[in-house]
Amino acid sequence: MITSTKNSKIQWIRTLQKQSKERREAGAFVVEGVRLVEEALNSGWEPLLIFYTAGLSSTGMDLVSRAANLGVPVEEAAPAVLKTASDTETPQGILAVLRQKSLDLPVKPNFLLIADAVRDPGNLGTILRTAAAAGVQAVLLPAGTVDPFSPKVLRSGMGAHFRLPVHSMSWDEIQQYFTGLEEGPPAMYIADSGSGQPYTQADFRSPLVLIIGGEAEGAGEQADLIANRHVHIPMPGGTESLNAAVAAAVLMFEVVRQRADARGQKSEVRSQNS
Repeated sequence: MITSTKNSKIQWIRTLQKQSKERREAGAFVVEGVRLVEEALNSGWEPLLIFYTAGLSSTGMDLVSRAANLGVPVEEAAPAVLKTASDTETPQGILAVLRQKSLDLPVKPNFLLIADAVRDPGNLGTILRTAAAAGVQAVLLPAGTVDPFSPKVLRSGMGAHFRLPVHSMSWDEIQQYFTGLEEGPPAMYIADSGSGQPYTQADFRSPLVLIIGGEAEGAGEQADLIANRHVHIPMPGGTESLNAAVAAAVLMFEVVRQRADARGQKSEVRSQNS
């Protein structure tokens, strides 16, 4: 059992928790709690190592046994020691270090999201969680957006990272991806509080990319250059703007609604013709 806070692995975990540079250079990140560790294992993300405490729940101990059977190094740590490596106020008694990886981008994209200059970790995590729920195929994160593997983004994402391709890319790489598509780039809709048509009047039934800007200044110049359609969310109450995660959710589920309605209409036509 690890009883010293000076243990090299414990110190490394603390660094991973605090420094995006270390996460990037090591290609690793930390998840905490039974739910996220379970999500990782269920999604095929094999941990590099797992630490746990003796007071861990039975569900958590099942995860420890499961990981050990996969050959993952598992070590018990004293609660006070593991707490120093935790990023939460009340640790659940289990954390895992995982290798960073990105799921493949779609060859024929139908529904993508670009989160530009979203700097609040809680907002980005919520956007990722909502994107996974809405069936978004991938989320692209240009430079200037918060590290998707930071602890708060991971907690707010609630396991979305393990099911959804999340790619930190330069604008040049984003352009190359879209220009390299066999069927050409999809429509690019940017959320703009000051211009464009109301979002409910836009046609979201065809392949598209939604571009969401950050909390402070919205999407940047590069995002505006790549966009070819502008939409806004009417706010009759007079509020100047919405939280980035809220705006993203409104737009993503409008896409879901329109496409569900379109499928329903097609089914109705088929039944009438049969």
